[in-house]
Amino acid sequence: MKKEKNEKVLNRFQYSTEEVIEKPFNWKQMLRLFSYMKPYRKDLLPLSIIMVLINTGVRLVIPILIGVYTLDKALIEKDGQLLAFLVAWIAGLYTISYLANYFRIKWMNMLGQSVIYDIRKHLFTHVQTLSHRFFDQRSAGSILVRIMNDINSLQELFTNGVINLLMDLIMLAGIFIILFTLSPELTLAIMVILPIMFFISTSLRRNIRRSWQTVRLKQSKLNSHLNESIQGIRITQSFTQEKENMAFFDGVNTENFESWRTASQKNAMFRPLVELTNALGTGVLIWYGSHLIQTDAITIGVFVSFAFYLGMFWEPISRLGMVYNQLLMGMASSERIFEFLDEKPIVSEKTNAIDLHEIKGHIEFEDVVFSYNEKRTALNGVCLEMKAGQTVALVGHTGSGKTTIANLISRFYDPTGGAVKIDGHNLRDVSLSSLRHQISVVLQDTFIFSGTIFDNIRFGRPDATDDEVIEAAKAVGANGFIEKLPNGYKTEVEERGNILSVGERQLLSFARALLADPRILILDEATASIDTETEMKIQVALKTLLKGRTAIIIAHRLSTIRESDQIFVLDHGNILEQGNHDQLMDMKGEYYHLVKAQFNMLEAI
Repeated sequence: MKKEKNEKVLNRFQYSTEEVIEKPFNWKQMLRLFSYMKPYRKDLLPLSIIMVLINTGVRLVIPILIGVYTLDKALIEKDGQLLAFLVAWIAGLYTISYLANYFRIKWMNMLGQSVIYDIRKHLFTHVQTLSHRFFDQRSAGSILVRIMNDINSLQELFTNGVINLLMDLIMLAGIFIILFTLSPELTLAIMVILPIMFFISTSLRRNIRRSWQTVRLKQSKLNSHLNESIQGIRITQSFTQEKENMAFFDGVNTENFESWRTASQKNAMFRPLVELTNALGTGVLIWYGSHLIQTDAITIGVFVSFAFYLGMFWEPISRLGMVYNQLLMGMASSERIFEFLDEKPIVSEKTNAIDLHEIKGHIEFEDVVFSYNEKRTALNGVCLEMKAGQTVALVGHTGSGKTTIANLISRFYDPTGGAVKIDGHNLRDVSLSSLRHQISVVLQDTFIFSGTIFDNIRFGRPDATDDEVIEAAKAVGANGFIEKLPNGYKTEVEERGNILSVGERQLLSFARALLADPRILILDEATASIDTETEMKIQVALKTLLKGRTAIIIAHRLSTIRESDQIFVLDHGNILEQGNHDQLMDMKGEYYHLVKAQFNMLEAI
């Protein structure tokens, strides 16, 4: 019943578009992953390899000293001096092996952590450069999984897996050569079980790799839901949907648990099967080795050495299985990491992009066509001009194209057709940093970062002094409420500024935008969450602060745009009317009816 209920809830809330990536094991991709070790190939990597060679060499020598020399020579010949010498040598070699192993682990942990740091930094830096469309199509939780969980899953591979692979291959080669040298017959008898090992490993590969891919997918869904649940907890509680939300979480959590259990079970199958073949090999050693001793083909010392080496032989075989599982996990994670790293920003700079020095703010749209997808066109051949220093308003119903125009000016998207120009420069030809450095955007749903009030206001201009921050706050009327906070401008705000009201957060965003001293200021429904009294104060401040700047105001409350120099009325991606408030009212067109409708609504209230 519980499972059926969870499935019903999951069907209602299914939002993940990610799928398990079906690809064969790709060594080329793994080599790409291992390329992150290149910066350390002159220090940590060679030091670790030297320690591996020392440790492996010592371990290969000790069984011969114990079996061939101690048993067959020192004990049989009753040579006490040789026995003492061998005991001292063996003890010294074990000490060397311990020290070599200690430094190997120490340096490989340093190497692994450094590589993980580099990969995470590379991925986060790359994500910062991606276009808005990338974030439109993915949840924050799925992005978080790639940067945190998927990279964390590579930690064991880089700290132990890579060096263990090298150590085990050297160990296996050394053991095989020594065994074949001591007794080719016994070696061949024992090695008949290798085909069993090969069959076991190859039959499990595909299932194990797919299982770890499924684990990553389920983790992504779990993190996505957690992120949405925490961000939307107020909505959940206001609609009393806690039980539905918990049921959905239970379903996603169950899926995650089941995927881990399945992958772990398949992993767990490998080692017992290796131990089973080890038992078969030991049986062959005892049976055939006893026969060779009785026929004087080998000595007891050689037999003992064989027993040591056989135990050592299955240890790296077992570890190779674990390393292969780590490679499978690494393959599943690296596929998802490289999927993001291979994502190219839709909005990108040309190689010879020019830097825009201080602009005047003259904006032109020349036959601009834009579509967020192939099904719906947001702008249909729009032509408009915003002169430098003008305050321009964009008016229209939801979906008319107002925000799209603002996004194109900031070059968060590129037009599908036509050109957007600032001071005569096509935005495709200029560098993004030089453009966006001179534009500030204030949204209706403002974002406040964790930190102090000072930190949030100077976010767009980190070198601003405290006095400049305070002046910007005073200019937009934010100084009053800030000074009433426990620590004033040094008050720590919580995540997303939850200790502040909606209006207070909006005032901070105004101060932040104005302190950045932009040449173009975009206000996208920026006053929608502010009460009328505060809005009047801001309008007074903006008259002074917007002087000499191009300001673009998007608003449904038409009272906020009456004094704009130019008003563009949009409808379904087309410009229906343009002019100032008085001109548009005289036209008695769409704008006139919008104003009248709002006036009548306010009268009714």
